[in-house]
Amino acid sequence: MTTNPVAFSQFARGLSAETAFDVLAVAKRLKAEGKDVIELQIGDSPFASTASAIEAGVKAIRDGQTHYCQSTGLMSFREAVAANYQKEYGIAIGPDNVVVAPGAKVFEQFFCEVFLDPGDAVLVFSPAFPTYSPNIERRGGVIVTSHLKQETAFRPNLLDIENFVQHTPRAKAIFLNSPHNPTGGVATEADLKAIADLVRGESIAVFSDEPYNHMVWTGKHSPFLAQPGILDQTVACYTFSKSYSMSGWRLGYAISSPRVIDIIAKMINTSLSCVPPIVQLAGEAALKNDDRERDEVMQRFKNKVELLVHELQSVDGVNVMMPAGTFYVFPNVVPICTRLGITSHGLAMFLLEAADDQLGVACLGGECFGPAGKGFLRFSCAEPDDRLKAAVAFVKEAVKRVDRVERYLKTHAKYRLR
Repeated sequence: MTTNPVAFSQFARGLSAETAFDVLAVAKRLKAEGKDVIELQIGDSPFASTASAIEAGVKAIRDGQTHYCQSTGLMSFREAVAANYQKEYGIAIGPDNVVVAPGAKVFEQFFCEVFLDPGDAVLVFSPAFPTYSPNIERRGGVIVTSHLKQETAFRPNLLDIENFVQHTPRAKAIFLNSPHNPTGGVATEADLKAIADLVRGESIAVFSDEPYNHMVWTGKHSPFLAQPGILDQTVACYTFSKSYSMSGWRLGYAISSPRVIDIIAKMINTSLSCVPPIVQLAGEAALKNDDRERDEVMQRFKNKVELLVHELQSVDGVNVMMPAGTFYVFPNVVPICTRLGITSHGLAMFLLEAADDQLGVACLGGECFGPAGKGFLRFSCAEPDDRLKAAVAFVKEAVKRVDRVERYLKTHAKYRLR
């Protein structure tokens, strides 16, 4: 007896995923086969979780904190977040302004479910974190794109925002990411004030994605919520993954008005139940005790970024600038791609798979983050310094191997530059 498989939904058939994890899988497979791979593709910290987080997490397990808790999050955790937010940014919030989730990424989906109806327009800056689009599409949102440019340090274009707010039919939301992944751009205080002035009082919600808030290399991070009168139309998101090297713990939180927090908590209740108490207690301890360790690690990240930028500046055909924030470097490689006839992500995959039989470098092509990323590569700094230097030395030689590139393109025609 034959049966027809149940058809997937239209959304599922078109669903895209974060390319970094796809490249991670290729890198791990090649390493398992014996190839030496320098992994600069994934945005993960190479450092251990902070000491107090580890100690508190282990203690929480031993103390039996291994059961359900309220969907909004432990009161002690939310109080710690609120106190820390006021300490760092001078913004007075309470625990009723905080909701906890497994990382920050899931808040993209919840934000869209809170504010979007099918047909609503959402402004997204490209290049963009690749999970923005599928979460907007899940709700039937219409994406309006504003391109970020290297010549303006990848800061948001205020004219595009003004045009979106004032002239786009059914304008409903803006996805704002600063410090920005993948470019490393940082919106200035003046940028944020101008954006707040444009949206304040309008029926437009802002998703302020701020996972790299402790990775601003000049000055300090400016949270969007520092702008007056925009709390009720903003969901600001943070994570422990970068600042406290806790990516595997899966811990993040959002800040908004109590009415928005209450709705998001209901969504967590009906989808995730809650974030494990042991994880929240680890994060609470990190917030209370690990500022010095966090800041020392952030300085080490900055040193790595400066090293990688310096090394890349020696590669012919690369135009690279010091990012204002994050631990990513986003060089323009258009001259190399044009000379070799290969797309930027094709170049990234060539460096990983085919440039050499024994060694590979894993990074991402800029088009993995949207059309404006074409012609760029994204490197993370999640390897020891000597490996960062070795990676750039490898790239410098690999882009000269024209015969190998042509052989690769014959079997990977999708990467041929057209």
